[in-house]
Amino acid sequence: MFGAGTDTTSTTLEWTLTELLRNPRVMKKLQQEAQKVGQGRSFIPEGDIDKMPYLKAVLKESLRLHMPVPLLVPRESTKEVKIMGYDIPSGTQVIINAWAIARDPSIWDEPEKFKPERFLNSPIDYKGVHYEFTPFGAGRRKCPGITFAMVVNEIVLANLVYKFDFGLPGEEGLDMTEDVGFTVHKKLPVRVVATPCE
Repeated sequence: MFGAGTDTTSTTLEWTLTELLRNPRVMKKLQQEAQKVGQGRSFIPEGDIDKMPYLKAVLKESLRLHMPVPLLVPRESTKEVKIMGYDIPSGTQVIINAWAIARDPSIWDEPEKFKPERFLNSPIDYKGVHYEFTPFGAGRRKCPGITFAMVVNEIVLANLVYKFDFGLPGEEGLDMTEDVGFTVHKKLPVRVVATPCE
């Protein structure tokens, strides 16, 4: 459990930072929110994270595009059903491709674009109730560490953008290639230059 929790959390943070580097407008807006909440203190405490709706939207959008585990835990159908013209017998093992659902153009406007604003003033959340967005799964087999993972992601990301400006070293671009595995890592790690904010 410890390995799974730390691996997926660090992967989420790496993908999020990569998307922020690709989208400077989003990075700037998130930094402005962090500066407003931080008010010059040495760090942003956990208690102030709820004052950061844009931070939460950025993380949701990052999880939508880069969920660490794209195929949910397998399920078994308990009765015979017909879905979209397909007969699914009772006892069939079913694997949900949450990655494909999160990029489905019939559900999401411009699904390949990183647009955190889609989650502002939206009831859609990652807790397994909205089936168009299930980065942690849903039902009885959803991830038991949702709350812990999101608190860690929110605190770390809020304080990173509060304390540092990030850029790419030299003319180096961003490689967005995904690696193959149970957890979807970046094939090449993101390399950044972190400069303390003044």
